[in-house]
Amino acid sequence: MTSVGPTVGSLAGRSIRTPQQQQVRSKIVAKAARAGNWFPGKEGPEWLKGEMPGDFGFDPFQLGKDPAALKWYQQAELQNGRWAMLGTAGVLLPEVLHNLGTGGPAAAQPWFSAGAGDYGTPASTLFAIQLFLMSWVEFRRLQDMKQPGSTNQDPIFSNNKLPDGNEPGYPGGIFDPLGYAKGDLASLKLKEIKNARLAMLAYAGFIVQHITTGTTPLKNLSDHLADPWTNNVVLNELGRAGY
Repeated sequence: MTSVGPTVGSLAGRSIRTPQQQQVRSKIVAKAARAGNWFPGKEGPEWLKGEMPGDFGFDPFQLGKDPAALKWYQQAELQNGRWAMLGTAGVLLPEVLHNLGTGGPAAAQPWFSAGAGDYGTPASTLFAIQLFLMSWVEFRRLQDMKQPGSTNQDPIFSNNKLPDGNEPGYPGGIFDPLGYAKGDLASLKLKEIKNARLAMLAYAGFIVQHITTGTTPLKNLSDHLADPWTNNVVLNELGRAGY
């Protein structure tokens, strides 16, 4: 008789792996799962190494293939996300205050007509001031992107200086008055970018809601809760446009 031991080959069309091969494969799969890829079991693009906050290997249009462009897109997403979080709060909070009977005239103004409000100064003057201030800030931020740390020193008040070793987008110092950076900064960066992405989607949703219903987000929500079978995305103007 001939003894039959473990072999590597195929049996009924199915491959047989040795325990060593199975162990290596398990480690590879586990490593991919730990990386938090947006599509489990699928490897992300080689230019996304999981080093940036919120990097889940999602780049279907290969926008980050160029390292310089990837650096720019990272900062653009971070800054736009922060503005979106402020904007989303600016849309919802005044409406909440108005519904509670407080907040004054400013809260009574819906977000989509806030620009028509009376702020004691002509809109053209406010625009010019905002353009000057934002241009100065954005130019300084661009300098910091090109040469990290080059804008840490305040050009006007010499006593103000940001910490050495900070990175673009996360200045620290006076921009971190509660000292969050002393804790688990990596976790906070991930939470921030997740909330920033959600806020950008939310603000886009506010715009679409107003275009289709002509009212505010919380009014849309209350109308939907009062009569969900009538007030929903399928039966509003956006939904009817698809038929």
